[in-house]
Amino acid sequence: MNLSSLKEFLPTPAAAAVDSGRLAELQAFEKSKAGVKGLVDSGIQTVPRIFIRPPEDRAGDPIQGGDWEVPVIDLTGIESDRRRKIVSDVGEASREWGFFQVVNHGIPAEVLELMLGGVREFHEQETEKKTALHSRDMMQQVKYSSNIDLYRSRAANWRDTLTVSLTMSDQIQPHLLPQVCRDSTLDYIDHVKKLADILFELLSEALGLERGHLGALGCNQGRVVLCHYYPPCPEPEFTLGTSSHTDPSFLTILLQDQLGGLQVLHDKKYINVQPVSGSLVVNIGDMLQIISNDEFISADHRVIANKIGPRISVASFFSGESRSGKIYAPLPNKQPRYKEFTVRDYIIKFTQRPIEKSGLDEFRLPEE
Repeated sequence: MNLSSLKEFLPTPAAAAVDSGRLAELQAFEKSKAGVKGLVDSGIQTVPRIFIRPPEDRAGDPIQGGDWEVPVIDLTGIESDRRRKIVSDVGEASREWGFFQVVNHGIPAEVLELMLGGVREFHEQETEKKTALHSRDMMQQVKYSSNIDLYRSRAANWRDTLTVSLTMSDQIQPHLLPQVCRDSTLDYIDHVKKLADILFELLSEALGLERGHLGALGCNQGRVVLCHYYPPCPEPEFTLGTSSHTDPSFLTILLQDQLGGLQVLHDKKYINVQPVSGSLVVNIGDMLQIISNDEFISADHRVIANKIGPRISVASFFSGESRSGKIYAPLPNKQPRYKEFTVRDYIIKFTQRPIEKSGLDEFRLPEE
């Protein structure tokens, strides 16, 4: 790919940010197939420029810190008299934060630990054992890469990712998964799907709907699991593990280790999502904000880079029914604030939007 053809592919302002030197560095990084971990293993002491955020981005960061804490919701007794309280807590967190953590969620601690350990083992294999899965093919069910938007972003993120996609099929053939994390991954994604079904029931009730409403819409379909590996960074002040974004999904369930680094934007400040032992982080995605007609919010969040590491996390996205071309729309109980959409249309517009715009802006109706 030459510079001129790449600029045609890139949206403004990303195209303007690509010069021939930067392009050569991006291509060299991609060709190595070693990812960010490969850079760290090589002994680098400074962050390569393809990862350095523009000065104006760093200068414009919201304030970090504050006294806020992301809500932690105990799911104990979900089928007892406590259900009403749990539904109320889930609804409040979804309206005020768009984020919450759940404990006593039914997934055994051993399943969580084995999943994190398997992801770490995969990424810490010799590079040659990972390169067979190295790909940017969106149709490939299982692949390994670094930065899905490598050629589109203003700065690459300090992480590598193993992706498991169940968007085109609800099942994954076990032999497609790396042997080093095969059993743990199959076990984990099965447990998380069951938890997602429960969460969508709680969210339905929090919206004043029948328990199975969101499930009947297929909001719990279209799974993608991203297994992230964030190596230690020599200069974390210059880059990010994951840039600030909202999720183009209905719901995300995140398993993170105890290192920390996830931050959510709340009250114009980045608040640390402190790891709670045995917990899972849940956040509302753009698509659920749309169909809830802004009752629930999809909050900006990011992962900071850290000199300590690696950090391991596993994000399970539930993006709805995409294969049938199903049309989603705001719930009919209020004046709609958004246009109807298909999952495919939303994802396309989300990935092609200008960097400074929210994906929601593409579907928001003008105010009367």
